[in-house]
Amino acid sequence: MHPLVAEYIGTSLLILIGAGVVANVILEGTKGQGGGWIVITTAWGLGVFIGVVVAGPYSGAHLNPAVSVGLALAGQFEWASVLPYCLMQLLGAITGSTLVWIMHKDHFDLTPNPGTKLGVFATAPAIRNYPINMVSEVIGTFVLIFVILYFTPAAMGDEKNTPVGLGSLGAIPVAFLVWGIGLALGGTTGYAINPARDLGPRVAHWLLPIKGKGHSDWAYSWVPVFGPLLGAALAAFTFMFIKV
Repeated sequence: MHPLVAEYIGTSLLILIGAGVVANVILEGTKGQGGGWIVITTAWGLGVFIGVVVAGPYSGAHLNPAVSVGLALAGQFEWASVLPYCLMQLLGAITGSTLVWIMHKDHFDLTPNPGTKLGVFATAPAIRNYPINMVSEVIGTFVLIFVILYFTPAAMGDEKNTPVGLGSLGAIPVAFLVWGIGLALGGTTGYAINPARDLGPRVAHWLLPIKGKGHSDWAYSWVPVFGPLLGAALAAFTFMFIKV
């Protein structure tokens, strides 16, 4: 599998599972309605596991522009591949969230609150305070990237010898990492920690003919994009400083 195709498929699967669990928990009339935060964070971690299992041997399973940028800043990924990876991650996120809408369309139609419908696609702060919201995304992504950088880099393109995951990172450890971040640090903003995870589904929400969807909250959309990128940069610089 071509690395870019792997990033697209892996990110599509990640968002299909992640946005899918949100839909199952918060939309009207689903079997999982009211399941709560532990259900959502657990499935997001498992979504990472699923995406990494598929994409890991071929692309390193970044599935996240913050990962691609952080690894490049730390000298563990070539800069020439960053933009193509990010583009495929974004397209994968749009695809995954669109599939969630198709599958749950009847439940979207039953749900009266536009904010609830948007919540399936995009993150939103529990308390809207842009500086603090930004800090939350920076800290969450810092933890994600800083820990990832302590795993051995991948032998990209060697699907026979590269273990599943981000480099030699197994799929289970990265799933636990994302799960822990969600449980401990995700309650303030919904822990995007991934620009594609928020921007791609937000674009899908904007484009899809969702009944009574309301606005896509573009006023907040910059936080889950720039916060994770800043957190990734700080993690990479800290990692390089410590390793010197």
